[in-house]
Amino acid sequence: MRLSFSQQIRQQQVQKLAPRMIQSMEILQLSVMQLQERIEQEMTENPTIELQQDSHEDDSPAESEEYDIEKELVVDQDSDNADDFQRLDDMHLDVPDHFDEQPRISADRIQQIADHHHDALANIVEKPESLQDHLESQLHDLDLDSATLDMAKRILSMLQAEDGGYLKNPVRELLPRDATVEELALAEHGLEVVQSLDPSGIGARDLSECLRIQVLQGTQKNGRLEWLSNTDKNDLLLLIDEHIDDLTHNRLPLVQKKTGLSIERIDELVALIGELDPMPGARFVDHHNQAVTADLVLHESEDGQYSVTVEDSWVPTIRISRYYRERLSDPKATKEEKEYIRRKVNAAQWLVDAIQQRRSTLKSVAEAIVDVQQESLKHGLERIVPLKMQQIADVVGVHVTTVSRAVDDKWIQTPRGLYPLKRFFVGGTVGEDGEDVAWDIIRIKLQELIDQENKAKPHSDDELVRRLKEAGMTVARRTITKYRKKMGIPSSRQRKDWS
Repeated sequence: MRLSFSQQIRQQQVQKLAPRMIQSMEILQLSVMQLQERIEQEMTENPTIELQQDSHEDDSPAESEEYDIEKELVVDQDSDNADDFQRLDDMHLDVPDHFDEQPRISADRIQQIADHHHDALANIVEKPESLQDHLESQLHDLDLDSATLDMAKRILSMLQAEDGGYLKNPVRELLPRDATVEELALAEHGLEVVQSLDPSGIGARDLSECLRIQVLQGTQKNGRLEWLSNTDKNDLLLLIDEHIDDLTHNRLPLVQKKTGLSIERIDELVALIGELDPMPGARFVDHHNQAVTADLVLHESEDGQYSVTVEDSWVPTIRISRYYRERLSDPKATKEEKEYIRRKVNAAQWLVDAIQQRRSTLKSVAEAIVDVQQESLKHGLERIVPLKMQQIADVVGVHVTTVSRAVDDKWIQTPRGLYPLKRFFVGGTVGEDGEDVAWDIIRIKLQELIDQENKAKPHSDDELVRRLKEAGMTVARRTITKYRKKMGIPSSRQRKDWS
């Protein structure tokens, strides 16, 4: 089916705008540190981009004249040359060598970029030692033959800090199908070596084995268990080896019946088990390898009014090189050179426009969020109100996906602390008085009810529903169960204190 004339025009416009729209969306989604890296990458790839000199540096004889030249270069929207949008492929053009001979940036400005990098790196926590590095360094301190050392290293490669350092797959998988008895014995010996390493419990195949290793090695999370008597160790191993499932479900009367131990004695042993580490490898998970830098700053005036500024002082200020602008009007420049410069200048202007659009959108979105969440900003997140991204999109006048990109990985520095923008978007329900109640407030109240309950007779989920309703929050039982589990709160049976 043939397109109508208007459809063809619209399709051409979409195709024409697509590269700019895509770049704008890409730039909007970047955090302030990612934006800095993107600009420096673009400066490396696009010779027409340079850093804006300081205001006291005289870079031009006539500001208005340069502006007119720049404007003339940028406004090239009527060209039908599709190559204008091929930003990366253009880098392969055969450009005369003298382009590289022109100084694009002074040594002082290069040093400023380096200083920015240094300051950024200073805010990044040093990358901690990985689980594999920690374990392998211990292997080399042991007097192992080459075969055992190799097997132990292969087992180490199967351990992940995110899994707590457990051995998820049998060591048999490291051996050929027709493995000999000697090879099987070597694998088991290699595992024994791994399980002897620090942290204690590493390389265990299940929770019981993990805890058993720690008891036998006399270690715990915060010290040693060497002071335990043999009776203590034997009772601990009895519970760990044979009754760990009953313990995790708080079925203490059943454990009492099976073992003959009193509830008081079982409580003592459970407290000791609580001092062991069920996830010994988790301490090596790297949670802090990236700096958190505020993209926005919230200011509060003396009369309690809020204002938002975009924090982009880290971001280099860029402009289009005067050398290339002048080169474009140089009669000695070849047609190929001018075409190359024109494309690069267009790409540079797109970047500048995208950065400006990012700043404007971020500010508008943040201001709209602040306007809705003023109570939580003044009094704490327990006063947060339900808010959806579509509400902010309607206020700002953009598509909801634009709001999603704007708040993605963005942080705002407030008088009460540093928060991700996404933190202010929460679901909710309707209270008894008809007012919206945020799920965060319900979770806070739920935690409060459980903290204050009688541990000998903890609240069931039905009881929690009733008490929340008394507080003006109507919530379904299944919702309470879901949030209780997400909060890591056990069931009432598991919370019961049997002593």
